[in-house]
Amino acid sequence: MIEIDGSYMEGGGQILRTALAFSILTGKPFVIEKVRHNRPKPGLKAQHLCCIDALKQLASAQVEGARLGAARITFHPQPVTSGKLVLDIGTAGSITLLLQSILLPCMFADDAIRLCIKGGTDTKWSIPVDYFAHVILPFLNKFASVQINEIRRGFYPQGQGELDLTITPRFCLSQCENFDSFYSHLRKNVSRMKLATQPALDRIEGNSVASVKLKGARVAGRQAKGVSHILAKRYPLKIKQVYCYTVSVGTVITLWAVSRQGNVFMGADALGEKGRRAEDVGAAAGGRLLDALKSGAAVDRHLADNLIPLMALCGGEIKTEKITGHIRSNIFICEKFLEVDFRIDEKENVIMVE
Repeated sequence: MIEIDGSYMEGGGQILRTALAFSILTGKPFVIEKVRHNRPKPGLKAQHLCCIDALKQLASAQVEGARLGAARITFHPQPVTSGKLVLDIGTAGSITLLLQSILLPCMFADDAIRLCIKGGTDTKWSIPVDYFAHVILPFLNKFASVQINEIRRGFYPQGQGELDLTITPRFCLSQCENFDSFYSHLRKNVSRMKLATQPALDRIEGNSVASVKLKGARVAGRQAKGVSHILAKRYPLKIKQVYCYTVSVGTVITLWAVSRQGNVFMGADALGEKGRRAEDVGAAAGGRLLDALKSGAAVDRHLADNLIPLMALCGGEIKTEKITGHIRSNIFICEKFLEVDFRIDEKENVIMVE
């Protein structure tokens, strides 16, 4: 039984989400104390219970103590089976945060799995669905084919968005005798990550999205204009303006940097808020991407955070703009479940796995 201190570093939900994913993948049970200990309202929230419920459906996992506000749970995993999962997080609970718990084990299941998840696609304190689709997803494809079938936007507070995707594994855990042999097989057949040098930039692309009700105010176009004020004199821009029907009115802009080889290597985003000028929303996203590019990093901090579990599986080296608490929390959990040793060059913001 692996014991986890949920108050480590930032003491947030990231620790639990990553632990759930690796528990299912490795078959190792865990107990976690002090769940979200450093948050204003500690303990399990509805979105975390939804992660657990999803894994109970996907993998018949058993859990003790899973209730709203709980500070301690014990989790006993089972292998993921193929099939289809339809899940409603409720209101605007983040779909992309839920994926941090269920996507990794689905990528190594026996067969294709279809996920139809309802909730929030673009919400505070989580990556927007466009960031997942355009920045993170390409890095998953050497482990599994992840195909997005449909995106329906859902903003705070009512959410009711939807992400429909199909995961087809390239490597099946069940084909190996145990996880250790699978781990060895994976490292022999998947190349190490080599993201220590920022590639030459070709262009910046993005989606500026707003609810149809904001079309008359030209919000999507004004967000794109805000990006142009920051980036247009430096880099070629290609930003698509999108208006969509949503239950709650909202806006979001997501940008991604494309190398001369055609690969996306970092991104940035910003959410619209009531009373905030659309131009300022776009400028915020543009400024964040500019800062990441000027740092010399090969990946932005949020992409680095999401690449840590994949690095634990295949090894490699990445240079990011900043070593965040989320990154350290993910490393902490990876080292709990796998025989892997991360090293961090604090001066250069380089993360290595031998």
